[in-house]
Amino acid sequence: MNEADVVETLMDGDEEFKKLFEEHKELDKKVSDLQESHSFSPEDELEIKRLKKMKLSLKDRIERKKREFLVNN
Repeated sequence: MNEADVVETLMDGDEEFKKLFEEHKELDKKVSDLQESHSFSPEDELEIKRLKKMKLSLKDRIERKKREFLVNN
């Protein structure tokens, strides 16, 4: 089972995984939007750092869920 299959299976059957995945995607969009603005303030820069930390935390939880799935299946 490849990674895409694992993600698809978890998205269909694990609500927590789906929530984590969607939240990560939303944060990614917010970071991209802020970084694409031609002039962002120091506050925006801090917000980008905060969002990136949140994304990383979510990514860790997503990866943990994928590993658990692979071990158990």
